Amino acid sequence: MIRTVRSHLNVEALSHPGMTGKNNEDRYAVASFQLDDHNKMPVLFAVLSDGIGGHRGGEVAAELAVNHVMQAVAKSDGRHIRGTIEDAVTEASDAVAAHAASNEELKGMGATCATAWIVGDQLHTAYVGDSRIYLIRAGRIQQLTTDHTWVQEAMEKGILTPEQARTHPNVHVIRRYLGSAEPPEPDFRLKWFDGEDDQHAASNQGVQLLPNDVLLLCTDGLTDLVWNDEILEIVRSKPTLKEASRALVELANSRGGHDNTTVILISVPSNFKLTVKKDMGWLPWVIGGVAGVMFIVIVGSVLTLGLLRRNTSLTATQTPTMPQLFTQTPLLQPTLPAPLATTIFATQPPLPVAPTYTPWPTNTIIP
Repeated sequence: MIRTVRSHLNVEALSHPGMTGKNNEDRYAVASFQLDDHNKMPVLFAVLSDGIGGHRGGEVAAELAVNHVMQAVAKSDGRHIRGTIEDAVTEASDAVAAHAASNEELKGMGATCATAWIVGDQLHTAYVGDSRIYLIRAGRIQQLTTDHTWVQEAMEKGILTPEQARTHPNVHVIRRYLGSAEPPEPDFRLKWFDGEDDQHAASNQGVQLLPNDVLLLCTDGLTDLVWNDEILEIVRSKPTLKEASRALVELANSRGGHDNTTVILISVPSNFKLTVKKDMGWLPWVIGGVAGVMFIVIVGSVLTLGLLRRNTSLTATQTPTMPQLFTQTPLLQPTLPAPLATTIFATQPPLPVAPTYTPWPTNTIIP
């Protein structure tokens, strides 16, 4: 893929260390691309990670996770999304584990990972751990991810209710993370509605985003203290993504801010319409050459036919006469087909003149 200066979607991100004086162990990055020189399909990729481990271990793990995943995506062709993410997560996890093994102070560190890969208007997600992705659409909020935690498993088995899970001592016990002895398998389930089975959720990859949709990627510093309905209300009520991101972080901090809080908001403009032209390279030249040859053949055939008719006319009668004039509809210059184009019509509108762009790396820390 090729890096681009601006994103085709609106982006805002914010990270805060919280109110307890701890280091900020969250990291994130957002970058925009086009598939290649011939296919201008716009791509947006966002990755977020929450570090685990004492001393500086958490921030080191999160930074390794974000860097390795983003670099793997940037080097890819953008067409093999699942395979690219699987390889990137394995590489990042191995890097975290290797650093932990080489430094006693980093022993036991790990990291979560949540990614959103948007190709045109099609959403692909992958995640490891308990950092979440939400979709806000038409006055409704849907958690697209499923936490890889002890309490999530307990809720699925009916041992705990959601209310009990919020305050349970094992609420932060993570079952899957980068840096584990065996590289974790990224989760490709994209829960479109509550109660959806795993197989159907996995098949939702590539779902179409619509105008005014808002994606939220966030760490548990937000979701431990701010409930889903409150997230929905804040995002809906604020006039800009910047104000919404700040309001989400401030609400978490007002309730204690016991952990780092990071949010990435991605919105589809209300007038969004995706039209992508493909450069066909040498194909127009081939079409032009074929048309030229056809033109020469047709002209040659017409002239030959005219001579044959003239000869026949002269031998058919003994009385010399003027040869019949050759008449035929003038040959039209062949019309070449217009350059081929691929146009994707989503129920969406023209690109914003100057959408918000968040370059990579993009960690924004509020003092």
